[in-house]
Amino acid sequence: MRLRTLAIIPIAIISMLAAGTSSAIAASPESPVNLASAGDFTILSKTGITDVFKTTVNGNVGTSPITGAALLLSCAEVNGIIYTVDAAGPLPCRITDATRLTAAVGDMEAAYNDAAGRTLPDALNLGAGEIGGLTLTPGLYKWTTNLSISKDVTLAGGPNDVFILQVAGSLTEANAKQVILSGGAQAKNVYWASAGAVAIGTNAHFEGTILSKTMIAMNTNASISGRLLAQTAVTLQMNTITPPAL
Repeated sequence: MRLRTLAIIPIAIISMLAAGTSSAIAASPESPVNLASAGDFTILSKTGITDVFKTTVNGNVGTSPITGAALLLSCAEVNGIIYTVDAAGPLPCRITDATRLTAAVGDMEAAYNDAAGRTLPDALNLGAGEIGGLTLTPGLYKWTTNLSISKDVTLAGGPNDVFILQVAGSLTEANAKQVILSGGAQAKNVYWASAGAVAIGTNAHFEGTILSKTMIAMNTNASISGRLLAQTAVTLQMNTITPPAL
């Protein structure tokens, strides 16, 4: 795959590497991923949501095409609406709306395909699949391997800057580590497109929308400012999930 041509003077490269900053500078800014109606959901899953009480979800939750019986959150845990495709699911907050859910799942799949399918990355296999301790600048990142976050990682940019991170394997954040936004960067402009399973560690914090081709597992007391959009299952354990500010 051809990488974008980067105009970086050598001393700038040396300075960024010494500071633990990625040397990727976008040749042209990335545009946001269009979530369309999937953006109306904080959690969206095709095959079900499991939960260990008490999780707090701010925003709407939905499962489709699986029955609402596979959505195990309670109304007390959701500050929003729970949507299901049938009459199963928690009451009184559950609404049956198969049409809306079908559209949202289609938009989720389209958003994943957009984020995962963008070409000409600004950095390829940065950190050999380990970005803990780094500071990433805005742009398109691609890993052809698994991606690990074993230390805090910082995404540094302005309020309109977009980060798209493509992972061909699994995405794992270690226990008690953080994804940190700095310089005004916003969670709404961060997109993680993972072909493999995503696991957020115990007491860890994450930022951005996760678009997973498979499952997303939030371990005990993990939190996210973003969305969990999974094409298989979402598993929760006493988590806090808050959609990004628009």
